[in-house]
Amino acid sequence: MGFFKNKTNDTPSNPAMAELGREYGIAKRHGDRKAMRRIAREVGANTVTDSDAESFRQGQQAYNSIPPAHSKPRRNRRS
Repeated sequence: MGFFKNKTNDTPSNPAMAELGREYGIAKRHGDRKAMRRIAREVGANTVTDSDAESFRQGQQAYNSIPPAHSKPRRNRRS
């Protein structure tokens, strides 16, 4: 029994774009809009091919497939 059973060994064609995808996923999960915009500008400035875009998406999904460590605290909510 494992948490990450859906994990595959598909290696992205462009590891740099996959790393940018992971960073984008991290920034999105933490609500860091400044980092998300910076990464989007980097990706947009480069001429993105289909394989680069797929590598970016693979990196983003690799991070998104990891469940959050804890849920966000619920503040000021009465039952």
